Amino acid sequence: MKRDSLASSEVNLSEADGIRYLHLGTEWVQGSMRINAPFDIDLEYVQRMMAWLLFVPPENVAGRHAMQLGLGAAALTKFCYKKLRMTCTAVEINPRVADVCRAWMRLPPEDERLRVVIADAAREIRQAEWLGTVDALQVDLYDAQAAAPVLDSPDFYADCRHLLTDEGCMTVNLFGRTASFERSLESIASAFGPRAVWQFKPTREGNTVVLAQRTPSRPKRDVLQLRAEAIEARWDLPATKWLKVFKALEK
Repeated sequence: MKRDSLASSEVNLSEADGIRYLHLGTEWVQGSMRINAPFDIDLEYVQRMMAWLLFVPPENVAGRHAMQLGLGAAALTKFCYKKLRMTCTAVEINPRVADVCRAWMRLPPEDERLRVVIADAAREIRQAEWLGTVDALQVDLYDAQAAAPVLDSPDFYADCRHLLTDEGCMTVNLFGRTASFERSLESIASAFGPRAVWQFKPTREGNTVVLAQRTPSRPKRDVLQLRAEAIEARWDLPATKWLKVFKALEK
């Protein structure tokens, strides 16, 4: 599906077992919300999109800038805004997705810390106002069938790198059990450098989250362990489990 089609695709909701799901006119899940805990992150791979927290002292998270490319069900945007007290910018090509998230997914109204930009991410991230301003970039740009990323080239990832602050990180949702994964990984490594790239093992559903740092670093294992424990205690994310399935691409 081309990006022009995504801009006008139908948006649907479904519910089961206390969870509300968002779809883009197909059966494929594009995001979810636990109805009785709307600002928590429900899906495992979406939780892993927060792995950039391992590279930031927990006390220095509030006030930083998070940007989501692809709003989905707004889980990341809401978590960063409500739980982490960050400034948040979400870039979404389909205005219906933003409308549904406000009406049904508890996306808060925009204010000085929250902005939803209706735009094609490939063009928006080249705007000068964003360059060098993003501390946590979260990329989840799939077609309506959730079959492949719609933006996945070395040039796109180079543009993503230009958004980041010196200490900034990008996390990307990929499918680790498809033929396109290695190509995606090569594109990210080409833009960021192999030493800047980290990856998770695939989830049960096959989602593989890849992390890339603007400036490569190798925190010691005990530092990562302490950060993971703090993340788990403060924000109830399973960060200590992440360390068992998360590693640098190049040692």
